Amino acid sequence: MFDPVAQLEIFPRTLDLRRIDVARNMRRYYRLSVQRDLFGRACLIREWGRIGARGQSLIERHEDEGKAITSLMRLAAQKQRRGYQR
Repeated sequence: MFDPVAQLEIFPRTLDLRRIDVARNMRRYYRLSVQRDLFGRACLIREWGRIGARGQSLIERHEDEGKAITSLMRLAAQKQRRGYQR
């Protein structure tokens, strides 16, 4: 009756973006993920770098999960304006 795989997420918890420009030899990725830490706080984990290489990461701690998802959506919109695609 209810298929959780087929249902689309209104507010995604994980988002993978890529920016590939062969003419400029650019192959980059940007991964955003909302997860809980060991103490139950919501964290936005940001990972970025060149595809195929070890990248960098940053963890942002937020008061609640809603604020972390809001931050994820804001960053995703910013990256998509810069040429990243899903």
